[in-house]
Amino acid sequence: MLPDTVPTLGHDPIVLRAFRDEDAALVQSVATDPLIPLITTVPTSGTSDDAIAYIQRQRERLRTGAGYSFAIAEAGTDEAVGQIGLWLAKIDEGRASTGYWVAPQRRRRGYVTAALHALTDWALRLDDVHRLELYVEPWNDGSWRAAEACGYTREGLLRSWQQVGDERRDMYMYSRIECE
Repeated sequence: MLPDTVPTLGHDPIVLRAFRDEDAALVQSVATDPLIPLITTVPTSGTSDDAIAYIQRQRERLRTGAGYSFAIAEAGTDEAVGQIGLWLAKIDEGRASTGYWVAPQRRRRGYVTAALHALTDWALRLDDVHRLELYVEPWNDGSWRAAEACGYTREGLLRSWQQVGDERRDMYMYSRIECE
């Protein structure tokens, strides 16, 4: 049985928690990032109203069955630095997926690896999740290094897997299995 609320999960130096209205500044700060708005629903406008609307969509993900959307926050300050999700589109088949982003000014601090550890450890303890999948563009070595540090196995290259902006992109397929 899947939890009906977004839990708070920790793995130093971060905490995963539900999004709050005060996280709007983070969403606004990544609106002009060249990649984040292309692969997420982060608005490109950078307005406060659009940032709050994004946060509201994150809060609705669990209610609609899409999954769990967490703010990645620094453990010491509780300031949001990114987002990670557990997506449930294939949960009836025992599969879930994850994806994440961290604000450019907060990268290279171990936040993604810690967030992925926390989410993975929690997700694979859920009765319904037997396989956790992650898709990473081949050029994104920081992301696939984090995946490998968290015990994910690269299974192969999925050619023309995902639309990113105006073009189809290849993705590495990574997975973690519940018994690993």
